[in-house]
Amino acid sequence: MTKNLNFFLLIVSITVLVSMVSDPVKEPRNETELGELLFFEPLLSADTTISCASCHKPDFAFADTVAISPGVKGALGRRNAPSVMNMAARDLMFFDGRANDLVHQVRFPIEDPAEMNISIQEVANRLNQHPRYSLYFKKIYKEAATPENIARAIAAFEESLETSDTPFDDYMNGNESAMTASQIRGREVFMSSKAKCFDCHFSPDFTGDEFRNIGLYDEKTRLDKGRFEVTKKPEDLGKFKVPGLRNVAVTAPYMHDGSMKTLREVIDYYDNPINLSHILSI
Repeated sequence: MTKNLNFFLLIVSITVLVSMVSDPVKEPRNETELGELLFFEPLLSADTTISCASCHKPDFAFADTVAISPGVKGALGRRNAPSVMNMAARDLMFFDGRANDLVHQVRFPIEDPAEMNISIQEVANRLNQHPRYSLYFKKIYKEAATPENIARAIAAFEESLETSDTPFDDYMNGNESAMTASQIRGREVFMSSKAKCFDCHFSPDFTGDEFRNIGLYDEKTRLDKGRFEVTKKPEDLGKFKVPGLRNVAVTAPYMHDGSMKTLREVIDYYDNPINLSHILSI
């Protein structure tokens, strides 16, 4: 399955990169194509050195390969950059759920001092002064670039990054030979009452869009309070949004802080009752 996944991601990467590199001035035909240009555009950062794709790399399912991605001038935030694939059906974005949807989500990394460190209004001003982007926005939106249509364009591109043609999908559609015997055994364990992976990782994208406490906040060395920082509700202390598991083989490191380097490490963590004994609710 990993080979098939890698091949799929290679095709996605080649498609995206060829469109950007081989013909960098290609005029976008619609909102999604404009969003693709903006996703790879360093003008969206204060010093024009990074883009959305700097932290959400196509080769890795639009995730990053480091625990915490560096922002402008090497600034570091607190949380891992997750994959932005398979977001079309998601709600409440980020590990703490502070954004209502993909459109709302766009401005957070742009305006975060530890990421792109620029107001989205300033980004609009830059694009309106750009000889090509000013034309693109007027053609597609019939107006100049604004914070609102910038966010809509990037969100439209992110919504297009869906994974649905995998051996697992083929298997679920009735092709019993699509998955190996080992993969089928893994699925059985995943859904079993012992492992209980399916309790949190269900639906076609393997997430119920819930917030769960899995013991990664202890008031000592793990200080990120997660969902609580948004809601201020005591019951949300230490809860983080359950991520989807599509393309998970290539999106290491794992957890909200990127503290686990391999899937083996993740599984071993869950398999140790001591790690889960003090959880508030799960």
